[in-house]
Amino acid sequence: MSFNTFGHMFRVTTWGESHGPAIGCTVDGCPPGIALTEADIQPWMEKRKPGTSKFTTQRKEADEVRILSGVFEGRTTGTPIQLMIENTDQRSKDYGDIAQAFRPGHADITYHQKYGVRDYRGGGRSSARETASRVAAGGVARAVLAQLLPGLRITGYMVQMGPHAIDRDKMDMAEIENNPFWVPSAEVAAHWADYLDGLRKSGSSVGAVIEVVASGVPAGLGAPLYAKLDSDLAAGMMSINAVKAVEIGDGMAAAALTGVDNADEIRMGPDGPEFLSNHAGGILGGISTGQPVVCRFAVKPTSSILTPRRTINTAGEEVDLITKGRHDPCVGIRAVPVGEAMMACILLDHLLMDRGQTGGQRGTIG
Repeated sequence: MSFNTFGHMFRVTTWGESHGPAIGCTVDGCPPGIALTEADIQPWMEKRKPGTSKFTTQRKEADEVRILSGVFEGRTTGTPIQLMIENTDQRSKDYGDIAQAFRPGHADITYHQKYGVRDYRGGGRSSARETASRVAAGGVARAVLAQLLPGLRITGYMVQMGPHAIDRDKMDMAEIENNPFWVPSAEVAAHWADYLDGLRKSGSSVGAVIEVVASGVPAGLGAPLYAKLDSDLAAGMMSINAVKAVEIGDGMAAAALTGVDNADEIRMGPDGPEFLSNHAGGILGGISTGQPVVCRFAVKPTSSILTPRRTINTAGEEVDLITKGRHDPCVGIRAVPVGEAMMACILLDHLLMDRGQTGGQRGTIG
């Protein structure tokens, strides 16, 4: 088993390496009859692609996606959709110095210990380049969701860079698309630009926290135990390269609350139940409540930095290593569209599972 696939009914298998000829994915389980062309997927690829600002890797990839199968005359056929993204700007020579040495903080040493062989060019399969395939799959998922749940909205943004967190009382969601950090604050974006520019020039990097919110999610998605919506979200977000923690709703902060504070009280509204707060992040007992689904994840600092770090090589010799090449000083920036894509894939997967099990029927209230 190679474990390159996620999803239950909407299944995505990603393939390819950072410095191979191409990367891509196979999407299986997409309903037939959905309008889909490359133009529906490409805008999401543009959000993630490298080289969009001085704060991301300067690798120049067009990230143009091609649909090779599963679509006929502009509509999905219900058969596997094969998506391909060519790699056009590899500089494998940048990695010659680390062919026999293990980069601290990278998967180099664990890949070597497990498999006895590794693609050292940009990390091969462990490279964040793999996430372009997820964003392409997310574009397919969004096209399906637009037809099945037209009121659904998925929005990702950064809420923290290093030690600098945003003031949630001053968030302006209209600013998310206006800065390279996807942060809902023009003031914070300016501060982060100065901060990250200094780190970049010093040869270091920094981590970040990303929040992804899905509004318009119907109540009833998920299952009580082994297919919880929140457990699948947590697994999906944790599988993104460099992610080290995931929270749903208040997450770890819920441990500091009392039962009185944490309980999301309910009243009856004109259109059904209305929750007075959302500490649960839109999920109770593994099942969506109808409130916005709120997921948050932490991304570690990019391990490829120009500051010398102590390590060893395959012969067991102690060496100091500088990682050359083009790398993100804050990989969390490009993790925002990846988190959105994973949210889309997982929500669609659970929507299809619910349709298969319940047919969309719901218990009545009032």
